[in-house]
Amino acid sequence: MMGLGRKDFSLFLLVLALSLFAPFLLNPFPEGSALSQFNAGYPDLMQRFVIFGIFAIGFNILFGLTGYLSFGHAAFLGVGSYAGIWMMKLLTTNVIPAILGSIVVAGLFALIVGFISLRRSGIYFSILTLAFAMMSFALAYSVLTPITGGETGLQLKYFDPRILDAELAPGNPPRANLFGLNMTSSYELEIGAWVFTFNAGYYLAAFMMLLAFYLSIRIFRSPFGMMLRAVKSNQNRLNYTGISSKPYTLAAFVISGMYAGLAGGLLVAMDTQVGAERMFWTASGEVVLMTILGGAGTLIGPVLGAGFIKYFENIISKINSTVLHDWFAFLPDGLENIVVAIIYPFVGKGWHLTLGLLFMLVVIFLPGGLVQGGQKLATVFRRGKKAGSVESDAARKQPGHPGE
Repeated sequence: MMGLGRKDFSLFLLVLALSLFAPFLLNPFPEGSALSQFNAGYPDLMQRFVIFGIFAIGFNILFGLTGYLSFGHAAFLGVGSYAGIWMMKLLTTNVIPAILGSIVVAGLFALIVGFISLRRSGIYFSILTLAFAMMSFALAYSVLTPITGGETGLQLKYFDPRILDAELAPGNPPRANLFGLNMTSSYELEIGAWVFTFNAGYYLAAFMMLLAFYLSIRIFRSPFGMMLRAVKSNQNRLNYTGISSKPYTLAAFVISGMYAGLAGGLLVAMDTQVGAERMFWTASGEVVLMTILGGAGTLIGPVLGAGFIKYFENIISKINSTVLHDWFAFLPDGLENIVVAIIYPFVGKGWHLTLGLLFMLVVIFLPGGLVQGGQKLATVFRRGKKAGSVESDAARKQPGHPGE
């Protein structure tokens, strides 16, 4: 079973199935229907689901296992993106060198940041990582503009050197590809009123997410993962045994940074432009929310949290007053306006309010995140099934029962 236990292998197969059939699962409503607003099976959003899933999986290796809360992980996402775009500008538009370059550069940067930040723990560690991220943002935005493009960012040009590619004709835009397969290439399958889109870039990102997820399982179940849990449980007690926790926490920090770099490289592969906003503190806060919302310290939790937040960001934020009026047009005019006025602050530009309320409910009632919610539902279902089985057995044992 690929070196995995039965439960872990089943979980991996679940993530594999969700990734393969995402175009079907995320498009449950017919095109043109009132509910098609909630469909999420288009390439850009599906790519973001799996790419930010990678970002959250990597963050969970640091936070979920060691308990070290980083507020600056977006720095590695941004550094990985810049490394990826420069690989595409200087070498080739093939995404493989860009992805590898993003992982290596982000890992080296994480080694430097981690070596300094891990000299402290707790809130001091968190503030140090936040400071590094904001310094990185400031450098990218206004100081290192020849390298980063400043506030306008970087994008591919037809006249970029690209020493491994043939020269492009003037005005011919370069496109990211995988050995000639364009990352924007898509195939649409129409079945009745439903339209399902299969995108090359999405499946590349999904494949990388599956590899990242598999590696995270192996890390969680390895002796190295056990040492990281020991750090989270009681670092002082571990130090008293004569074992230094610093090499383990630094390794976890670097691995987590490399995951973020991979996510940054994939963002470039899907959309060949990079801006300094990827390093801003809000991006670091977002991955923290993804991990906690899904379930910190769990395997699939960060993936669920990333999908949940990106869904709200891209779907709920598009619901405007016109859409609401269309939904409630069957109501009398006065009542329709009242209902729209009540709901509107929670959608569109106010999607953060809805997400914040849901996050509060999850933290209060499900401290273990969405994974804990799923486990509770499964427990209730099993109890109900077991109770039904017991009642059935008791009925069969009653005198006069046909089965007696």
